Amino acid sequence: MKLGVIIIQVLFLHVFLFLGAALKEVIPLPIPASMYGLCLLFLALCCKIIKLEWVEKGANWLMAELLLFFIPSAVGIVNYNDIFSLQGAEIIVLIVISTIIVMGMTALVAEKITGRKRSEQI
Repeated sequence: MKLGVIIIQVLFLHVFLFLGAALKEVIPLPIPASMYGLCLLFLALCCKIIKLEWVEKGANWLMAELLLFFIPSAVGIVNYNDIFSLQGAEIIVLIVISTIIVMGMTALVAEKITGRKRSEQI
C-alpha cells in the first residue's frame, strides 16, 4: 500500500515536470523546464490548489534517493580526464571561491534575518 502511494505521488510530481516543459515552450527563458515545474508546484502548494499530503511521501522518497540521480553524471566525468589535467587547478580554485562566496552570502542573509527577528521581539 505504501509503495503504491509513493509511486502515485512521484507520478503526480512528474505532471508538474511536464507542465514545466510545456511552460518553457511558451516562455523560452534560459531556465530548465524542471525549474518551471518546481515553481508551478510551489505556487500550487502556496495557493492550496494541491495539498502537501498529496506529494509529501513521494517527494521524501525522491530526496532520499537523490544521490542515485547524480551517479551517471559523476561517472560521465571520468571520460574527460584531459579536461581535468589541463584545467583541473582552475576548476578547483573556481569551486573553492564560489563556495566561499555562497557561504558568505548565506551568513549575511542569515545574520540580517536573525537581526530583524530580534528587533521585532524587543
